[in-house]
Amino acid sequence: MIAQNQKEFLINRIVDKLTEFLVIDSNVNLTDALKVVYNSRVYQQLQDSDCGLYAQSPSYIYELLKQEIDLN
Repeated sequence: MIAQNQKEFLINRIVDKLTEFLVIDSNVNLTDALKVVYNSRVYQQLQDSDCGLYAQSPSYIYELLKQEIDLN
């Protein structure tokens, strides 16, 4: 089982990358990109230890986020 601090590190890294991807792809500012990420179902799933989404790549998770917010 992964330690809590390792999980938090992975989630923070993923949030950073998702935010970066949104800023670049959607041309939104940092604050708005963070709001999108933190208010998404994807973020809720990242927090769920049973789901294990935090162990996936940021690119994969970004694809899920894009589907959720209909960015495609």
